[in-house]
Formats: sequence, C-alpha cells, structure tokens
Amino acid sequence: MRDLGAGFGHLLKGQRWVARHGRSYGFGLVPGLITFVLYVGVLIALALWGDDFVAWATPFADGWSSPWLGLFRGFLTVVLFALALLLAVLTFTAVTLLVGQPFYDELSERVDRDVSPDGTAPESDLPLWRDLWISGRDSLRILVRAAVWGVLLFALGFIPVVGQTAIPVIGFFVTGFFLTEELAAVALQRRGVELRERLALLRSRRMLVWGFGTPLGLAFLVPLVAVFLMPGAVAGATLLARELLGEETRDGDHPADGAPDDGGPGDSAVSSGPAPTH
Repeated sequence: MRDLGAGFGHLLKGQRWVARHGRSYGFGLVPGLITFVLYVGVLIALALWGDDFVAWATPFADGWSSPWLGLFRGFLTVVLFALALLLAVLTFTAVTLLVGQPFYDELSERVDRDVSPDGTAPESDLPLWRDLWISGRDSLRILVRAAVWGVLLFALGFIPVVGQTAIPVIGFFVTGFFLTEELAAVALQRRGVELRERLALLRSRRMLVWGFGTPLGLAFLVPLVAVFLMPGAVAGATLLARELLGEETRDGDHPADGAPDDGGPGDSAVSSGPAPTH
C-alpha cells in the first residue's frame, strides 16, 4: 500500500514540476493537442458512419426480421465505439509521445537535472532518428500486448456479475500499467534500458506503477484532460524511473526563493531545492 501512495505522489510531483516551469508546460501541450484533434476526428467519423460500417461488415444479417436486425447491429455499433474509445485511451500516450519525442526527451532531461544531487542527466548517445525508431517500435509492441489484454477483458466482460464489477477494475489497472510503461520509457530509453528490462522493472514494483498509472488512466477518460496532464505525467514518470533504478533523488518540489523559471525546451535547467532526502 505504501508503494501505491508513492506512485501517486510521483504523479503529483510531476504536475507540480511543470506548474513551476510554465513555458515548458506550454510547449508540452502542443503534441497532445495535435493528437487529441486527430483522435476526436476519428471518433466523430465513427459515431457518424459506424452503423454503416457494421451493416457493410454483416451482410449475412440483411434478411433478419425486426427487431432482431436492429438490436444485433445496434449492439455491434456500440461495441465498436467502445473498443475505439479503449484503443484511444491505450494509444493516446504512445502517439503523443511519438509526436512530441524531441520535446519530451528534453523535458525529462530537465527534470533529471533538477532533482539529481549533482545536477546532471543521462543522455542518449543515439541520433534522433534512431531514438524515434526505437520508441515507435517499442510502442507498437506495447500496443499489441495491450490489445491482447483488451480482447481478453472484453470477452470476460460477458460473465454475469463478475464481468460488470471486477473486470472493469482489472481493466483500469492494466491500462495504468501500460500507460506508465509508455511514459517511463522516455527516461528509461535515454538510459539504454531495453523494453524487456523496462517491463521487468515495472513488474517488480507493480503497486508503485499502479499508484502512478491507474489514476492517470482514469483521468485520461475525461476529454481534454489527457492533453493538459501529459507534460506533468512525463515529469512524474521520470521521477518514478529514478526510483525504479535506485537513483538518488533530491526533493525538487520547493525551489529556492527567486529561482527563475525555465525559458523553454532549449535553455538550461536550474537545480534548486533542499538537500537530498534519500
């Protein structure tokens, strides 16, 4: 239970960090807004023409009598839209991180420098195109895993009582796990931690991961909230990655009086705050 609170604490600390670095927060909104507009467009199209797609995909039901034809295709249309929403929640973070990879890498480095006792941050030795390729490849692998879980939970959802109570709760924890992996990958990839190692790290501290990712996944269900929480989520996931790796971290929540705000993605970070706490 202590790890659950610690995970949620990292989420809050990440939001506080970007609140103290307003210009970085503003830049961090851009990738999320772009992705949000694209997703909304797809969901609107699905809402308008989803029933036509279902009718096209089920020609065998054309001869069914009323009301069975309407009930059958109506049910499939609702299922299709629900799956699209689930897929949107699971993939929003990956797509946003891919769109904003250069900025989020810089944002994560700034957090590392700010909370590191020596004011340094690990840097990737790979060129940008290689980092983008690895990020996209790993995101696809995570998406496949998440899709398998999604199909399994959807099937289990038809079990009476359990399917309407326990299964949705499990689904939120699964979503939280994969959200955390995607966000922590920004900091862990810079450190050369491969996907298999990342997953092993996250599984070793599941309660910590759930404390961070599950409330974030619930918040992401609210339209536009994901856009505004993304910069802070990346910052918080960097702090979580440091804990997973056992790196010494000082409390950066309370900057020294008069410490200047950052000037955007290209400026140097200012390390401030009290002495190391652990």
